[in-house]
Amino acid sequence: MIIAPSLLAANFGKFAHEAARLEKAGADWLHCDIMDGNFVPNISFGPAVVKTVNEATKMFLDVHLMCVNPDILFEPFVKAGADQLTVHVELEDRVAHLLWKIRSLGKKVGLAINPPTSIEAVKPFLKSIDLLLIMTVNPGFGGQPFIPETLPKIQQAAAWRKKMGLKFRLEVDGGINFETSVECARAGADTFVSGTGLLGEKQLKRAITKMRELTTKASSHSAR
Repeated sequence: MIIAPSLLAANFGKFAHEAARLEKAGADWLHCDIMDGNFVPNISFGPAVVKTVNEATKMFLDVHLMCVNPDILFEPFVKAGADQLTVHVELEDRVAHLLWKIRSLGKKVGLAINPPTSIEAVKPFLKSIDLLLIMTVNPGFGGQPFIPETLPKIQQAAAWRKKMGLKFRLEVDGGINFETSVECARAGADTFVSGTGLLGEKQLKRAITKMRELTTKASSHSAR
């Protein structure tokens, strides 16, 4: 199980400090939500922040591009230290080229899907990705409640992965806390993005350890 705290929930005045704190607390990845104010109604941060975080930690940087034109940001984020770039299936006929472009830059390839979009939309691309991100809230703002109706999507993606013999990671993001992470793990998720669900806890290391243990247990039970 991979626990990936979201930088969006961190103290924006102390990004480097927060990244180092998350690494020390045992986080596996650091999830960076990039919003352009167009694809989603919010703006977050850019390559300069990711560069600062990269210099402060050795963690895997998972960059989620919620942007209308993500391709213009690929190289800046690669230079800043991104290890994985994720784009949205909602970009439709541009998706195949975007995934190819990320791969050509030598980075891990991620594909995200929003709650209203049919899971069938991602199926043609499953052989081309390293990670499928199923959004469990409508993207744009942190702290939103989990949408239970997204669970069948996770189950379907996990079933396809098994049937097709693929190894992409199955990531969830949105309203992920101790309770909902267990539900997602039972459905087949193995990578958990959590913002306020983790960073809102007083004892961060204990919270990360607890989420990893809970999801590992839930996953092993569902596999029986």
